[in-house]
Amino acid sequence: MDVKDFYYHLPEELIAQNPADKRDCSRLLVTDKNTGRFEDRHFYDIIDYLNEGDCLVLNNTKVISARLYGKKAGTGAACEVLLLRQRGLNKWECLVRPGKKLRVGAKIEFEGVCAEITDTLDDGEREITFDYDGDFYSLLDKIGNIPLPPYITKSTADKSRYQTVYAKTEGSAAAPTAGLHFTDELLEKIRAKGVKIAFVTLHIGIGTFRPVKVDKVEDHVMHSEWYSISKESAELINSVKQSGKRVVAVGTTSVRVLESASDEKGLLKEKEGDTAIFIYPPYKFKVVDALITNFHLPESTLIMLVSSLAGRENILRAYNHAVEERYRFFSFGDAMLIL
Repeated sequence: MDVKDFYYHLPEELIAQNPADKRDCSRLLVTDKNTGRFEDRHFYDIIDYLNEGDCLVLNNTKVISARLYGKKAGTGAACEVLLLRQRGLNKWECLVRPGKKLRVGAKIEFEGVCAEITDTLDDGEREITFDYDGDFYSLLDKIGNIPLPPYITKSTADKSRYQTVYAKTEGSAAAPTAGLHFTDELLEKIRAKGVKIAFVTLHIGIGTFRPVKVDKVEDHVMHSEWYSISKESAELINSVKQSGKRVVAVGTTSVRVLESASDEKGLLKEKEGDTAIFIYPPYKFKVVDALITNFHLPESTLIMLVSSLAGRENILRAYNHAVEERYRFFSFGDAMLIL
């Protein structure tokens, strides 16, 4: 399958630079994966499509202040570090800039905190060892910045808007953006309708967003990301599946957890570890029945994933409709519900 089969034209002005004024007032494109029909709604209408006994699965990862600006010790040259994944108590897998001048042994100073590059990893990434006192995440809040995606260049949004209202487990370099549309009030209404809610964790790293640079989809290799599903969540989701109700994943990251942690019969158990699962057509889903997601970049692994669930032609038709109707795209943009 060719990567170009997942291309669509997106005018640059439709890339959202800021979120909607209210989280749940984003627009919602509802797409039927069986008929290909779609309708235009608002996100607060999501409750109309959720039934008693269904299970909504949310990724409770919390975005950390992972972008650090510092100076190279000895020269004072400016440098930038993006934390991707924790590899030990004080060791992190990172992207660095400028890469050619930040080799093993180089030291970087961040507002009184010192770090040293201790290894070179695949694809030019680095391992960095930090020397610090106290709680590292509290330290990051003081010296780091929330790492917005590169296509968001003019945002004036408060950094809390790049965090879900249910974010809990620190460690992500990016937000699970489908969840940004939920408010506490909307979640309470969903619970009151009898919809069950389960939480999983996947810390988003570079793998989700790394561009596909090969011509054939099958040749692309995903980077691994850490995930976890508790015994409580696994048992809840299993009971929903066995009752014949639907598992509705919120975001592609929740999909990747569920499909990684299940056995061939679609049953889950308590589990944690790394996943490099790459979902593209004609993947057969074992757990996920429906999906709430944002609109994704052309030729990305994420548009391939949603095409696996809804069908490539259905997705491209829906995306072209969204462009015509001036939906807002990507992280701060509008949402899609695939039923």
